[in-house]
Amino acid sequence: MSIQEILKILTDSGIESNEANVEVKMLLEHFANYGAKDIVMGNKLTDEKLEIVKEKAELRARTRQPIQHIIGFADFMGEKFIVNPSVLIPRDETEILVRKAVEIINENNFKMALDVGTGSGCIACMVAKHTDCQIIGLDISTDALNTALDNASRLNLFNKAIFRKSDVFSNVKPRESFDIIISNPPYIPKGTKVQKEVTFDPENALFAKDEKGLEFYEKITQGAPAILNKGGYLLFELGIGQAEDVKNIMEKNRFKDIEIIKDLAGIDRVICSRI
Repeated sequence: MSIQEILKILTDSGIESNEANVEVKMLLEHFANYGAKDIVMGNKLTDEKLEIVKEKAELRARTRQPIQHIIGFADFMGEKFIVNPSVLIPRDETEILVRKAVEIINENNFKMALDVGTGSGCIACMVAKHTDCQIIGLDISTDALNTALDNASRLNLFNKAIFRKSDVFSNVKPRESFDIIISNPPYIPKGTKVQKEVTFDPENALFAKDEKGLEFYEKITQGAPAILNKGGYLLFELGIGQAEDVKNIMEKNRFKDIEIIKDLAGIDRVICSRI
């Protein structure tokens, strides 16, 4: 068994070649502690380690389970986050949301932030790491909150990233207020068919209950003014084609200075507004 044969296991299952190359590297690093430096040095893999990597590649090919679930970690903004079937796997597009939030927080010296639908805690943790802000991450899933807490602990973010069970704002305490609210809500319209890999993410983190995927944009935007400080910000990640609808929802709820940020593919990906 060779690395090339392991790569062929993935490509033969329909995984695109570039993606398969990345995934084999991830499997080698995680299960065989074998990276680019070893290749340059001409270090050889033992048959035992190759067999382990092969087994994991076969699992990926057979089930289409995401590579991050097989490894147990996902890379996000230079950190490794624990992931499992209870949380959405962090995606590159969400980095745009976090970087914009960090920029706003640091420019305005904000001190209190809220992350609605925190999942793995990747947004809350990276905001806490890159600002002087304390952030509360809310989620309805106890399993997701436990994962978020584990991730915050790994990054030594005690008392900076705090997590609480809440259905949107249901468990925001009386007189609590925030300078910025951030959310990557469930925005896939109900009934949408998704890739096999995506089905391993929790449904309640993916799908809204309406046909346009706007359910949580409406709930969060309607409730946000009551808990945002004057001049506070609301930021969302957007699904494809949702920018105009979400902008209209924000305008109806007295938000202004609305900015829409595109991703590298030119898709409207983040919307930012101020109360």
